[in-house]
Amino acid sequence: MAELVANCPRCGSRHITLDVCAAQPYRIDYGWQNWYEAFGVCRHCGRTSIFVLSESVNADYKYVHKVGLLKVEGALNKYVEVKGHISLKDGASIAPPASLPKEIEAIFAEGATCVAVGCYNAAGTMFRLCVEMATRSMLPTEDVPGLNAKMRRDLGLRLPWLFESGRLPESLKELSSCIKEDGNDGAHAGNLSEADASDLLDFSVALLERIYTEPERLRLAKERRDARRALPK
Repeated sequence: MAELVANCPRCGSRHITLDVCAAQPYRIDYGWQNWYEAFGVCRHCGRTSIFVLSESVNADYKYVHKVGLLKVEGALNKYVEVKGHISLKDGASIAPPASLPKEIEAIFAEGATCVAVGCYNAAGTMFRLCVEMATRSMLPTEDVPGLNAKMRRDLGLRLPWLFESGRLPESLKELSSCIKEDGNDGAHAGNLSEADASDLLDFSVALLERIYTEPERLRLAKERRDARRALPK
């Protein structure tokens, strides 16, 4: 039976040997590097975990492909790297809106993971941070009448100004107070429910799509249109 040396997610034993009973490849990178979900049994506690493994660039991956991961002699660590294990966080099936800046995409993904594992207060804080960063980028750099330094710093003051100046659509205004208040509750009172987190998620998606996804979709459509018109007739 194949063996893997890793930290057991169930009992916390470090560098313990696990018997690998099954392995399923699910992804290929660079045309050769297989990624696996491997089912292992800890020799210390006897409980099971599913590990995420990737073939090592410094190992004989051709040998692994030939014999199969479960028939590799000796420890699998000579041929694969342990990238993590499957847990509740992998239930996060909410994809970030397209065309987000990388830093906002990462924060949104963290919020989605918090929703998946039932950490609704943390989720509310993450989604509020998405809105904070996205709306801050909409502010003009120059001095504008009615926009002061406090509004630039405070999301609760900034959102009304963005609506009044027409920089955000009126259709989102009602939900904007929801994310401000619920986001603050999550950060300070710690009393957000699943429904509250879902409301924050819905508003964040709507806002981010309006700010980032739709303009990029229109830009790409224009590029395709221009390319078609540039073709010789």
